Amino acid sequence: MLDDMKAMAKAKDICVLATVTGHKPYCSLMAYVTDQACTEIYMVTHRQSQKYRNLMSNPSVSLMIDTRESNPRAKARAMTVEGVYEKVDNTEKLERIRRQLLSVHPHLKQFMSHPEAEILRIKIKSFLLLNGLTQSSFVEINPP
Repeated sequence: MLDDMKAMAKAKDICVLATVTGHKPYCSLMAYVTDQACTEIYMVTHRQSQKYRNLMSNPSVSLMIDTRESNPRAKARAMTVEGVYEKVDNTEKLERIRRQLLSVHPHLKQFMSHPEAEILRIKIKSFLLLNGLTQSSFVEINPP
């Protein structure tokens, strides 16, 4: 099942990112890519954004990835990914992520060239996959 969950995350490239400030949730539609092993998800935002300020005070996130645009509603798949934001400090890794994001999302070029642009790395902690209306599977990822 984990392979199926990772395959779905890799096949898609848009998600809803949920962050929180205090007791207030905040959702953002985000373009993303995953690493090869699908243990990390990468996005970009600007440091003055609400989501970035939320991540600085609470790094826990939830992502929603779904298939509603390609499957009938009764057969749609929706996956919640629980994770934690961690800053990428390695310059070479940052450059690889930038290239990967631009390869999949070339429309982000101007956004990413802004001086306030920040790559977000989400370390995946768990997947919860809903198949249709009644089937669900949960997998927790153990850190190495």
